[in-house]
Amino acid sequence: MSAKKKTAAKSSGFRGYYLLLGVVAAVGVAAIGYAVRGKGGGAATEPIDLKGVDNPSQLVAMAEGVSVGKEDAPVTLIVFSDYQCPGCAQFAARIKPVLEENEVKAGKARIVYYDLPLTSIHPHAFLAARAARCAGDQGKYWELHEEIFHHQSKWSSKRSAPIDEFKEYAAKVGVDQAAFASCLESDRYAETVTANAMLARQLGVNSTPTVIINNRRIRDPFDYNAISQLIAEEAGS
Repeated sequence: MSAKKKTAAKSSGFRGYYLLLGVVAAVGVAAIGYAVRGKGGGAATEPIDLKGVDNPSQLVAMAEGVSVGKEDAPVTLIVFSDYQCPGCAQFAARIKPVLEENEVKAGKARIVYYDLPLTSIHPHAFLAARAARCAGDQGKYWELHEEIFHHQSKWSSKRSAPIDEFKEYAAKVGVDQAAFASCLESDRYAETVTANAMLARQLGVNSTPTVIINNRRIRDPFDYNAISQLIAEEAGS
């Protein structure tokens, strides 16, 4: 990447992300190569057909990344992840907690999480992404996020949609079970998760976990030292 393009976000937690919009605009939303399907009854378990994504700004607004950390942190660390991806579970267990403890708490960085359910190989990832967002309605997004990853080996191998498993994990983190079930067993957040995946494709992201720091993609998302060093550089510390 040239020095001109290696721009750092210094004043807004989301500014680093908006630098990526140049890539989206260059490709063009009309060129999205992501398969979307029509809505069906019951719990939405796969991407749906989206309307109103004819420009990058609309797509970004629909995607709604979930963040942790100060909004004015000098560095934005974007993570594209898939709940059924073993590597993503490792990142969630090994790397994210250390980043939160060292970089996020210190105010150096904010983590913004986006879903990239690779449904062709991970058929339950879309439902898992929706489940976490349903828990987010009750302020328990990150708690269920961690539970889903922690129990990945159990629900990931299910032949049918692991709705009961996600309800069990949600109850464990203390959500209202009736409200959670109502959300999970509908198509709520299907548009949001689909927009997440479409946005990832437009940015050329096709694998998980993918980590981007202020418009710079990390080669090895499991190299905490390299990530920490880049955050320090971008934060000017």
